[in-house]
Amino acid sequence: MGLKTARRFLAIAVVCLVGASLGGTMLPQTAEGQQGASLVRVDAVRSEPLSQTVPVVGRLVARQAGSVAARISGPIQQFSVEVGDRVSAGDVIAVLDAASMEAERDLAAAGLAVARAELRTKQAEVTLARQELQRLEGLKQSAAFSQARFDDARQEVAIAEAAAAEAEASVTSARATLRLAEIDLDDTTVRAPYDGVITQRLSEVGAYAQDGADVVRMVADQSLEVEADVPANRLLGLTAGAAVEVVLDDGTLIGATVRAVIPDENPLTRTRAVRFVPRFGEISSPLANEQSVTVMVPVGAPRDVVSVHKDAIIKRPNGTIVFVVSEGQAQPRPIVLGEPVGNRYEVVQGLTEGEQTVVRGNERLRPGAEVQIDGET
Repeated sequence: MGLKTARRFLAIAVVCLVGASLGGTMLPQTAEGQQGASLVRVDAVRSEPLSQTVPVVGRLVARQAGSVAARISGPIQQFSVEVGDRVSAGDVIAVLDAASMEAERDLAAAGLAVARAELRTKQAEVTLARQELQRLEGLKQSAAFSQARFDDARQEVAIAEAAAAEAEASVTSARATLRLAEIDLDDTTVRAPYDGVITQRLSEVGAYAQDGADVVRMVADQSLEVEADVPANRLLGLTAGAAVEVVLDDGTLIGATVRAVIPDENPLTRTRAVRFVPRFGEISSPLANEQSVTVMVPVGAPRDVVSVHKDAIIKRPNGTIVFVVSEGQAQPRPIVLGEPVGNRYEVVQGLTEGEQTVVRGNERLRPGAEVQIDGET
């Protein structure tokens, strides 16, 4: 060290010693010393709803999906759809050979005609028997009246009426047989039961379709719901009609409401299936049955909490504190924190709604320090 440098350090030391002997008047003043109150910014403690969510992987499910089967047996004469075709309810999917069904229909129609003719005959016999009974009844006061003949005529009326009733039942039976034949004939045309898309053809033209055999598979892709297996301890906030958010696999955010919580818990995963009704709106990406989505499930039932701004929180070795401003002074207050709420934290203990906490300038404060709130004169 040179002589010049040593002299400089000696001069500085002398100045410091002199300043100290004069009560420190030459030392710089702190913000909390004789220069006045510290300038701080504050934020009010407030009450707000806490509604935390956790992501649960779900999927899109069609409310209607499955196989469309033939209702009668017969060879397939025509196939009207291909895989990927969109159909509306009632559209023709396939046509079975209807020749035998048409013959059955014609036979049933002929049977109905015979039954009706038989009924008319029996009704005529009833009319004739009643006329004979009335004629004999008119002879009661004459010598030609025969009580035995009168009794026989009355019995003949009863027999004719019974035969007519039997013929009427035969007509009803023949009419039902014809209706069944017409239904079978109509069932030779396999139709779409709902709007959807054909996902698989399970037979071809010329194949013999058995009664109840699957012809195609289809899915109603325009009536999709969201299903998610939610942990049982997350179901408190999922009451019927509760609103949630759903994230599609392309990042699109949509709203949905709870339709039902299925009362069937998986004993291995302790989850229950929950169905949500989504509000797709204008979705540009194609949607599909079993497509993955993410459901933002509430952690619990929404509740109101007292919260403090995160910048007001000071971590100390012996706990967490904030500085509360009251009557121009800042006093430390120990608090107990709960769940985060955005850029704030739930306060479980230590603060009440409306109290002013220091969020800027609290690092240099001491208990009882005089403060001036930024923005106040």
